[in-house]
Formats: sequence, C-alpha cells, structure tokens
Amino acid sequence: MVREVVDEGFNPSSQHAEGRRAKAALDDARDRIAASLGVSRSEVLFTSGGTESNDLALLGAMRAAGPGGHVVVSAVEHHAVMRAVDRLREEGFSASVVPVEPTGRVDPGRFAAALTPQTKLACVMYANNEVGTVQPVGELARIARERGVLFHTDAVAAARWLPLDAATLGADLLAISSHKLGAPAGTGVLYVRKGVALTPILYGGAQEFARRPGTENLLGIRATALALELATAERAAAHPRVAALRDRLESSILAAIPGVRVNGAGAERVPNVLNVSFDAVEAPALLIALDLEGIAASSGTACASGVLEPSHVLVSLGLPSRWRSGAIRFSLGTATASHEVERVAAVLPALVARLREPAGAAPRGGMGRIEPNGARLEAEA
Repeated sequence: MVREVVDEGFNPSSQHAEGRRAKAALDDARDRIAASLGVSRSEVLFTSGGTESNDLALLGAMRAAGPGGHVVVSAVEHHAVMRAVDRLREEGFSASVVPVEPTGRVDPGRFAAALTPQTKLACVMYANNEVGTVQPVGELARIARERGVLFHTDAVAAARWLPLDAATLGADLLAISSHKLGAPAGTGVLYVRKGVALTPILYGGAQEFARRPGTENLLGIRATALALELATAERAAAHPRVAALRDRLESSILAAIPGVRVNGAGAERVPNVLNVSFDAVEAPALLIALDLEGIAASSGTACASGVLEPSHVLVSLGLPSRWRSGAIRFSLGTATASHEVERVAAVLPALVARLREPAGAAPRGGMGRIEPNGARLEAEA
C-alpha cells in the first residue's frame, strides 16, 4: 500500500516520476474504497462531492439510455437529485415522484407501481438527510432489477452509519461524499456497477475511465479512503452510542416541552439525526436563540432573498404548516458527548417558552426577549 506523503500538486496522469507516484497513491485509494464497498476498482469513480455524484448518476444514466426514457424518484430526495430530475424533464425525459408515508418511508408497493415499461432508472436515497428515515433500498433495488430498471441510491447521509456493501444493497449506482465521513469537503465517490452505461456530464480529459474528466483531487481522495475505512471499522460501536445520545435528547425534549412532534418517528432512522417540530414557534427565531447559546442546529426551511420556502421533505410527510415552520434538526456525531446533549436539553425548554410568549409580553428570568420578527436576542436592561 502507498503510505508515503504525496504532494497533491502532482498530476496522476503525468508520466514523470512524481506523476507515477501520484498515480500509485490514487490507485491505492481507489482499491481501499472499493474494498470498503465490496466492489472492483473499475467500478469506483471520483467526483467533487455528493451533488456531482448524484448528477452524474441521473443525467449520465438517463442520457446513455437514450430519448424517451422515464425516471422514478422518491418525494424526499436531496435537492441534487430533484434538480437533476428537473433538468431531465427539460431535455424531454419523463419522471414520476413516489409519495412517502408520514414517517418518510417509501412503500415498496407504491414504488413498484410507479415503474413502467419506459422506466430506465429509479432513485431512492438510503437515508434522508433531514429527518433521518432509512429506506428499504435492498428491497427497492430488487424490485427494480426484476423489472429491468437501473437503481441508484444517494448514500451520502447513510455512509457513516449504515452498511455499504454493494452486493447486499443491490444498487447499480451509489453516491457518497467525503464531508459526511469526516474527511474534508470536496470529494465524492460514485459506484457504477460494471456494465452500466454512463454518459459524462463534464467534458475534458479521459480521467476516471473516461467518465469524469479533470485532474483528480488526490489529497481529498486519500482522506476519503481513510475516513471510509475508519467509519466502516467503527460503525458497529458508533451507531448504538450515538443513537443512545439521540434518544436521550429526544426523550428529554418530549418530557420537558409541550406541543412537540418528532419527524420521522416510527421508522428506522440513522442515529445522528433528530428533527423536531415545535408548535407555535418559528424555526429561524429558535435557531438564532440556540446559536447565541453556542448550540448549532439547522432548519428544514431555506431562506433565499428573504423568502422562506418550506422543506419539500416535511411537505412530503404531510405536516401542516404550523409544524413545518417550527421544525429544526439536531445533528450528532461520533465526537458528540453526553454533556453536550444535556446542555441542549437544559437550555431548549426556556428558549421555546420565551418564543411562545405573546408579542410584547414582559420578559421573565433575565433571559432576554426574542423580538416578534425573530431577528435578534436582546439582553434585558
């Protein structure tokens, strides 16, 4: 195995000695990632991240299949997949979106019903990045295979926590991203089963088996190979430990705060995601309050040019607007400690209570007051 330091500035396609050393390091990283996925080295392509891997899978496979094809995706896919589907529609392809159950899970029967004789590709993510729901991808891939349909899964949110053996999952294409494994952002992996036709979406050189041109990000690729190996080795211990912390935070919130629902509850979830909706609370205001307490969380809503748009995932779960507007996501990791979970559980009830106070009500307890527009947290005079 290649373990010496390799200057990331050298091009693995160059013929000089430094280039050959870089190529050996690239091959080593590809072999290690292939071993982690249970595939052959020629089935591993490197990209710039999960978005490009998903785009290459959808656009590449559908364009290779030729005009008139039909693609099926679930209603809770990442924007990278949904925007790729929009592009395919613009190019004349047809698409169907499979609804999900209230937990965010895709029903295999509804998935099967969406497949038609014209369907060339189906795409269902392994685990949802917003609510954490794990999909029955093995069963869905089997259904697709029996119908002669290629199956792609976005495994970005699952890679650190769930088994990635390609033979067990049965996917023809599978995307992962470096930053979700703990490696630096900027590297993606796309597994492409041998024999699957894929038209490049970028143009240039013949790198990555003439499917993804551009000089490889050698440093990022080597870091991704190591991160995937570590995740694979630590998964059996990390999953239950982080799940226990997630469950502790969840139960603490439910016990201390009225008017709360856990999104995705009732389905299998990855252990690091807790998506909670607070009735009569606006998520942006709560995120600001948490941030000022040194607690990082995120929202299911995206803000662009001052316009709040509901999360398509939460809409797909059938949540009423009052629950969507108060939804936030806590993301845990392998480094999350018990005291951090305890602090969130201790701080959150008072913040939620303060946000639920009628506008203009006198503040209590010296915590300051969230203005009705949720713009800032003011200290009391």
